[in-house]
Amino acid sequence: MFQGASSLSLDAKGRLSVPTRHREVLAAMAQGQLTLTRHPHGCLMMFPRPEWERFRERLAALPMSAQWWKRHFLGNAMDVEMDGTGRVLVSPELREAAGIQRDTLLLGMGNHFELWDKATYETQQAQALQGEMPDVFKDFSF
Repeated sequence: MFQGASSLSLDAKGRLSVPTRHREVLAAMAQGQLTLTRHPHGCLMMFPRPEWERFRERLAALPMSAQWWKRHFLGNAMDVEMDGTGRVLVSPELREAAGIQRDTLLLGMGNHFELWDKATYETQQAQALQGEMPDVFKDFSF
């Protein structure tokens, strides 16, 4: 399970250095093979390859009425590999789609990560926290 937040900067070539605490797990469970794709909330999702394959199978089973969503996830998916120093290349197309310039936030979300433009995340988080807490949390104990 991936969790926690890491503030990271892309280098001039668009490479992201995966935090050290996640590298060994990613190497063990996916041999450093990852898949990046778009998320409907404006960030990117980064899956270890075995988790991506499970997600992809679920998408493939969706009916034709979900075809545009299948295109959103599958049509934008890019397979990447961590290099010897734990970096992955985020394609220009995916960086543009998520509005990522340089400063990012990598969030562990259980079986995958979300990669956000840092300023976008901070804006959306502030807006979300100003609103009402969703009903599913009304009986949740903190």
